[in-house]
Amino acid sequence: MPYPQLEFPFQINGGQYAPAAWSEIAGWSEDDHLAAYKAFRVSCRPISAQQKPPADPKALGTSLRDPCRIARGLELADGAKARAFFEEHFLPLRISRLGEGEGFVTGYYEPIVDGSRTENEVYKVPVYRRPSNLFVRGTTQSSAGLPNKGQVFRKIGRRKLVPYYDRAEIEDGAIADRGLEICWLKDQTDLLFSQIQGSARVSLDDGSTVRINYDAHNGYPYTPVGRILIERNIIPKDQMSMQKIREWMEQNPNEADELRRQNKSYIFFREVQLSDKDEAVGAQGVPLTPGRSIAVDKSLHVYGTPFFIEGELPIESERSKTPFRRLMIAQDTGSAIVGPARADLYFGAGLEAGKVSGRLRHNARFVILVPKSLDPAARGRKMPVPDERPSEKIAKLFPQTAPSKDPSREQKGIEKPSDVTAGTNIKPATTPAAGPSQAAAIQAAVAKPVPLPEPRPKVEAVSVKPHQRHLRRYRHRR
Repeated sequence: MPYPQLEFPFQINGGQYAPAAWSEIAGWSEDDHLAAYKAFRVSCRPISAQQKPPADPKALGTSLRDPCRIARGLELADGAKARAFFEEHFLPLRISRLGEGEGFVTGYYEPIVDGSRTENEVYKVPVYRRPSNLFVRGTTQSSAGLPNKGQVFRKIGRRKLVPYYDRAEIEDGAIADRGLEICWLKDQTDLLFSQIQGSARVSLDDGSTVRINYDAHNGYPYTPVGRILIERNIIPKDQMSMQKIREWMEQNPNEADELRRQNKSYIFFREVQLSDKDEAVGAQGVPLTPGRSIAVDKSLHVYGTPFFIEGELPIESERSKTPFRRLMIAQDTGSAIVGPARADLYFGAGLEAGKVSGRLRHNARFVILVPKSLDPAARGRKMPVPDERPSEKIAKLFPQTAPSKDPSREQKGIEKPSDVTAGTNIKPATTPAAGPSQAAAIQAAVAKPVPLPEPRPKVEAVSVKPHQRHLRRYRHRR
């Protein structure tokens, strides 16, 4: 049926959601909404400046533009007003992976490592920028940052493309001495953790600081070294953390080389112009806010989307269950962050932030804040529904049985019964020769099939003028 053009409720691949009331969200009223509002306004800068629709359509689309334009004009300094802003312009929806009740959270931070601009006996591990012979399918080499997913190739000659070098090949010097070194670090463990986090602050031996950020990858999937240590029964799962991994690598340097190379993924960096006081920049292109920024699956979610995350996390210590109920803003992404209710919580820079983020691998409950223009309940009320099935009484009066097409009837000379109208219950006369079974078959064949009701809404199809055929006339010359 040519239904009218209707706005369908938005869909998130692999996810399920259900409307919730603000009063039903545990910890919502106690949160610091002003801190979340400030982080949201940071995300609104690029959102408000958007002129064209996004290249890849997502569930929220461009719906954040309206609340962002309002927020850009509101300099709020009160937590109650910030809370009122979110409640006035957003709707809360509990969201999770299809068939599951909770999501999953981890943590990340910005490492601070020692380094040098020149190679020497202490600093001999290079930090590479993106090579010129690295290509990601569907992108150009001039892009500011290449995707962290997709096929990556290395060009040989003019046309031949092969997979790029893996971690072991790069560590063995496959791209050394090409002028790609940004700086040098003390050991491979510092580089590995900087690559896992996607950024780092390098404290140089001359007293200055260089900031590096993710720029490209070599195309291999990320393999968590912590998972390998668990599978080998080296570190128990309930004790796993980044601090435990670092300690084991320092105590077992030879085994650490083999373990590290199990992760074939390798990250290339670019130098960014940030001061020591500036926070790291996320994939959205805005500075991250410790305790308020999260990395999400960018194939499903839009940067700037608010998420309220609720759970019991080991914030204060490894064994603690600190209540975590906080409104977070999606401002970053990561190759390991996959799913509708999956987030990486940003805790800032330095050793303490690393300890907290390193021990987070826990379930949590997610509430996504959706702009009111996308209210799924309001859109669902306008969707057409199937017609009700006929009642049991009507179904008995008008059975939908097709007339018998048994050719043996005609051969036996059975007369065709007369039609029965809808308003009569008179049984048709049967021939004396007809037995009980034949009479029952004739009775079933008497009633005409009653047509089902027409589907609602009944919309007249748009008439289309028939295409005029143009006939060519030919003159035949004699």
